[in-house]
Amino acid sequence: MESIPRRVREKLGYYVYLYVDPRDGLPFYVGKGQGNRLLAHLDDRTETEKVRRITELGKLGLKPIIEILKYGLSEHEAFLIESASIELLGLEQLTNRVKGHHAEQQGRGRLEDIVQELDAEEVEISHAVILININRLYRYGMPQIQLYDATRSSWKVGPRRANAEYAFCVYGGIVRAVYRVAAWVPAGSTMMSPTYDHREHEAPDRFEFVGKLAAEDIRRKYVGKSIKQYFAKGAQNPIKYINC
Repeated sequence: MESIPRRVREKLGYYVYLYVDPRDGLPFYVGKGQGNRLLAHLDDRTETEKVRRITELGKLGLKPIIEILKYGLSEHEAFLIESASIELLGLEQLTNRVKGHHAEQQGRGRLEDIVQELDAEEVEISHAVILININRLYRYGMPQIQLYDATRSSWKVGPRRANAEYAFCVYGGIVRAVYRVAAWVPAGSTMMSPTYDHREHEAPDRFEFVGKLAAEDIRRKYVGKSIKQYFAKGAQNPIKYINC
């Protein structure tokens, strides 16, 4: 199918859709949209894992099965269902690069983690710190090396980065890890975990840091504590400087 009939598009409204691998029947991409959005990926030529999977199927004479998970939705409902579907299936199985819209808010997690978040004690930051919000990359239980890589690369940061003694990994307003920054280098110039290189490209205006876990007393002071008070509601920038 090259296009959805107009009368059908009008009835569909906003929808959430799946791209399914016909070889094993498993979804490999979750998306949301309206109109012909769910067909657009078939003509996509960008260098993404999703496109590579579609191309791989094509070489075998196969096409992805396109399924509509839910339709007749408002845009907000589509965002929520997309996010919940990605969290349920898991990024490991999908070619989606990131979690869905606002996945960090009331998202999937272990009971112990949710209780810890809702009961987290606020902490005042007394060190020179760069806060790095990884809401769209974080997942509960991710290995420490992947957490480090997700935190350190790759970001649009200004000269104030040089004043930051520590980098805080932040998810959902809670400090997840603290790293002592050794240096900032151009994005893509250092090795990352082979199973978790989420960098799309080596952009000249992006940087990454190298460092190590902060000393135990520093981590004890900050990790697991809430710093939501440092973020303005609705703020989009994942980077914030404190005492820098």
